[in-house]
Amino acid sequence: MPVGERRVMINGASSCVEVQGDADDPTVLLVGSSMLNWSNELCERLVAGGRRVIRYDVRDTGRSESYPPGEPGYALADLVDDAVGVLDATSTEGAHVAGMSTGGWIAQRLALGHPGRAATLTLIASRPNAPGPVDDDLPGHAEALMEVIMNTPEPDWSDERAVVEHLVLQARTFAGAGSFDEASARAHADAVVARTTDVKSATTNIAFADHGSRWRERLGEIIAPTLVLHGEDDPFFPIGNGEALAAEIPDARLVRLDHIGHWLPSHAVPAVADELLAHTAS
Repeated sequence: MPVGERRVMINGASSCVEVQGDADDPTVLLVGSSMLNWSNELCERLVAGGRRVIRYDVRDTGRSESYPPGEPGYALADLVDDAVGVLDATSTEGAHVAGMSTGGWIAQRLALGHPGRAATLTLIASRPNAPGPVDDDLPGHAEALMEVIMNTPEPDWSDERAVVEHLVLQARTFAGAGSFDEASARAHADAVVARTTDVKSATTNIAFADHGSRWRERLGEIIAPTLVLHGEDDPFFPIGNGEALAAEIPDARLVRLDHIGHWLPSHAVPAVADELLAHTAS
């Protein structure tokens, strides 16, 4: 286990958690899928800006509890409880909660179900509903992206090199028309393969989980000051999803990220860190 990471039992499952920064500083809880969604540089910038940073591996990713492919032993509600459990395990009463992509679902549900634990809310590359048919007024996945997802054969999951190439292709596809740095994508893929129990489960099981009832109609109940960061070129959750979040969460602020797809390339990190520091300053 690398320095700074530790496994803790939360809601009956093992979760890998990392805490950085001074215990007396305001806490930012970063919710993605694995903690690798949040780059070391971003975390370092937040810590340098006077924030205590918690990131963790959601179930089925990284070094947290893993389940067989297609058989997640959890529902979305469990992942929300896990996020609250991470706060409890790190003696954190409240935090500035930031969720990226599917982590944004967890963050939204946390802000709705546990309003006292979310001092602020930041949603990056997310949308207001879970997998399945998209609402008529929201843009769905880009056709070009779905073409790749649906027609690319699965790799031999036992062949680490093949899995890395598969992840790099995914990263290129999710970048859409935005900036794509292949060297960074390859380094990220190497890191994912090196620290993930089952990469197939990590990349697919969230779609098989029970997502519970809709929550979009409840977004107006969110009381946490909310920042929405969304790539202009996101092909997975096109920017209309970020626009909807900003419109339906009271007083939310939308920041459009130019030339950015679904994930955050390294050149976007300084601007995103600055936005997070400003938003969590109160």
